[in-house]
Amino acid sequence: MLRGKRTTPPPSPSPSHPPKDPHVDEHHPPKPPRVVRRTEPDPQTSHIVFWYYILAGCVLVLLISLFLARNWIFPPHRATVIPYNDEQVTLQQSYPPPPPPDNMSGKKHVGYFVNWGIYGRKFPPQEIPNQHLTHINYAFGNVNKDSGEVVLSDSWADVEIHYEGDSWNDAGTNLYGCLKAIYLQKKANRNLKVLLSIGGWSYSPNFANIANPQWRAKFVESSVKLVEDVGLDGLDIDYEYPKTPSDAQAYVALLHELRGALEQLAQSKGRRQGQYQLTVAAPCGSENVQVLQIQAMDQVLDFWNLMAYDFAGSWDQKAGHQANLYADDPNANSVDRAVKAYLAAGVHPNKLVIGMPLYGRAFANTDGPGAPYNGVGEGSWEAGMWDYKVLPQPGAQEINDHRLGLSYSYDPAKRLMISYDTQAIATQKVHYIHQNGLGGAMWWELDADASEASGRALVRTVREQLGQLEWRENELGYPGSKYDNLRNGTI
Repeated sequence: MLRGKRTTPPPSPSPSHPPKDPHVDEHHPPKPPRVVRRTEPDPQTSHIVFWYYILAGCVLVLLISLFLARNWIFPPHRATVIPYNDEQVTLQQSYPPPPPPDNMSGKKHVGYFVNWGIYGRKFPPQEIPNQHLTHINYAFGNVNKDSGEVVLSDSWADVEIHYEGDSWNDAGTNLYGCLKAIYLQKKANRNLKVLLSIGGWSYSPNFANIANPQWRAKFVESSVKLVEDVGLDGLDIDYEYPKTPSDAQAYVALLHELRGALEQLAQSKGRRQGQYQLTVAAPCGSENVQVLQIQAMDQVLDFWNLMAYDFAGSWDQKAGHQANLYADDPNANSVDRAVKAYLAAGVHPNKLVIGMPLYGRAFANTDGPGAPYNGVGEGSWEAGMWDYKVLPQPGAQEINDHRLGLSYSYDPAKRLMISYDTQAIATQKVHYIHQNGLGGAMWWELDADASEASGRALVRTVREQLGQLEWRENELGYPGSKYDNLRNGTI
């Protein structure tokens, strides 16, 4: 601010009674001095004004740039027409904030959910510990032996049962059941992918006509349509097992045809390549592994779920270990032997996901591992099979053998041995996964785990040991679904 220039000297400090000025009339004091204002510019003030205008201009340019960038990166809400199956489907897009970038350096954590678990096991999908998982394999889809059509195996459980919050008054044809409940989990956990597992031990005989091209074509068409209809992120093929070179070659053809169809689905919806995943449940027994054409299969698979369990059971002559990490006999089944077989065939380590059991296999009337037995006794749901959550049984001693990476319980009074994985051995297997750069862990099957409140839950134990999980965003948009609520995004 410019100040006036004094025309008279400032008053000097004086005593409280200064002397009178003889030139001043006390009754008619002089007018105050006239203030002379500067008309020439002050160099310091001009400098400040100059930079003020420069700063204001920069702020204005920045605001305009931000406005233009916002409308370029986040366009306003609008409708986009996306082609699907030769039809024009209108899909409302609101452009939410972009997701985190994919991080594929972490580990996969896969759990099989079985649709029959909602009955006697009383394990609805709401009980799935999805916060610990990257993938749910929904078991099982069935396939028509004659035509190759893939279908849901229990329509009521899969898409009809109403859970809490489901309306009975919705108009149209709507998705309910376990698959709607799991879709809601996908919305809450965008890293959770759901794959339909087709086959399994019971339905695998229906793959008998896999060598027929027309059979495979129907398989591909119907299974990929299910992906869109019920809100999936891909397919898991559980063919147990190809027995001949012809079967193995046809299996390769089926997987390649499925990959092509899944990519076409992604492209038709404007999604990226690889949006829909394709995996297999793979054998670990040497007699089944050697039949597979592993390299040709691997070309189109996202990863392999190694069924690294059932190495021993009621088919054996002696009590044994069903999921041992190592074996003294180099010809005996073990996790390590199976891993080395797939690696030798050219599979990258990070595509091998190690399966672990959430159940135990029993051997009755035996003196322990390696001894003869007679029968398998009772079980949780079938003879000789016990859920992990009820193990070890009262009176049994639990043994962990870290040299071979195995565990079991033995009751000397009952002479009952049960082979299963404990927390200690599951942890050892995760260390093996890290040491060998493998892809992660898989569970068969989720309803048999102990509760987290017990402090014994294997899924949570392994999740904590795996460390960083891979991050890959799931799919939520299904404009081609036959279900109104999924198609319209109103679930």
